Amino acid sequence: MASTISLIAPIMGEVIGLEEVPDPVFSEKMMGDGLAIIPTEGKVVAPCDGKIIHVFPTKHAMGMLTKEGIELLIHIGLETVNLKGKGFDSFVEANTEVKQGQLLISFDLKYVSENAKSLITPIVITNMNKVNNISIKKNIVKSEKDVIMNIDIK
Repeated sequence: MASTISLIAPIMGEVIGLEEVPDPVFSEKMMGDGLAIIPTEGKVVAPCDGKIIHVFPTKHAMGMLTKEGIELLIHIGLETVNLKGKGFDSFVEANTEVKQGQLLISFDLKYVSENAKSLITPIVITNMNKVNNISIKKNIVKSEKDVIMNIDIK
């Protein structure tokens, strides 16, 4: 049965198209489709209810599974793996059930902006085979309740 899920902004900032990300892995949608956010705040919250399936050891990225079976990758900044976890704190681990709006990761916005290629944070659906359509709301995220993406599931 087809359904639609709405994702709230996991991070405050400006929503941009994935094709605008200065990294071909994301801009050419090699990992999947989605959007990116230019952060104005150093915290990441769960965009919907679900389960954390992976937290990278460097805490710069995580994978999440929605209860509808959509896999999301939240990747804080570009080339942030090189920071080796410095400036990042994770509040969850793999197999943690999370609720929409729950704090997942915090990061030092100033440190990451000065030491990584970019702060741009891609949010990617990695199992697009389960998706009929996505609609992205490009805007400035001002509230942790702002919807940034609607996903029509097959």
